[in-house]
Amino acid sequence: MEPINILTALGVFLSMAANWSGTKKGLKTSITKVQERPDSFLQKLPPNVSVIILLFIFFGIFNIGVLPTEIKNNYNNLRIGGLIIFYLFSWLQVVSFRSLGSFYTQEIVILKRHELCTSGIYKTIRHPQYLSQILSDLGAGIALMSYLVIPLTLLAELPLFIMRAKLEEKLLSKHFNEKYNLYKKQSGFFIPFIG
Repeated sequence: MEPINILTALGVFLSMAANWSGTKKGLKTSITKVQERPDSFLQKLPPNVSVIILLFIFFGIFNIGVLPTEIKNNYNNLRIGGLIIFYLFSWLQVVSFRSLGSFYTQEIVILKRHELCTSGIYKTIRHPQYLSQILSDLGAGIALMSYLVIPLTLLAELPLFIMRAKLEEKLLSKHFNEKYNLYKKQSGFFIPFIG
C-alpha cells in the first residue's frame, strides 16, 4: 500500500474516533430535547451522501476507483497537498462540533433551551462543519486520486450542504430573530466575513 494511502487511512480512523463521542451525543440529544425540526430531504440526504463518499474513500485507500499508479505518481505533490487539506479540515470539523457542545446534533433542529453559538470558530464562520466535511472529503479524494470521491463531493455534497446550511439559517433566523441577523452580519457563511 502506498504511503499516502496509509496516511489517509490513519486520518480517516483518527477523524472517526474523534467524532464518535459527538455522534453519540448528537443522536441522544436529537431524540430527546427537540423543540422544532423542519421536515426536509436535507435532514438525511446530505449526511447520507457523505457516508457514500466515506465508502469511496475506503475503496480509494485500497486502490479501487482511483487513477492508475503510473498516473498518480506524476501528481505526488498535488496528492500531498490533498492529504494536508484532508488532515487540516478533519481537525477543523472536530473543533467545530466540540465548540457547539451540548447543542450539537446531526439534524437541523432547535433544541429546548437552545442558545446561539457565536464563539470559537463560530465567531467568524457560521457553518464550519459543513465546510470542513466538504474540504476534508475533497482533500482525501485528491490524496487518493479518486475519480469517485472528487466528482461526488463537488457535484452532490457541496450543493446539498449549501442548501442544508440555508435551511438551517432560515430556522435559526426564525428562532433567534434579530440576534441571528446581527450574527450573520458579523460572520461569513462558509468563508470568514463573506456572505
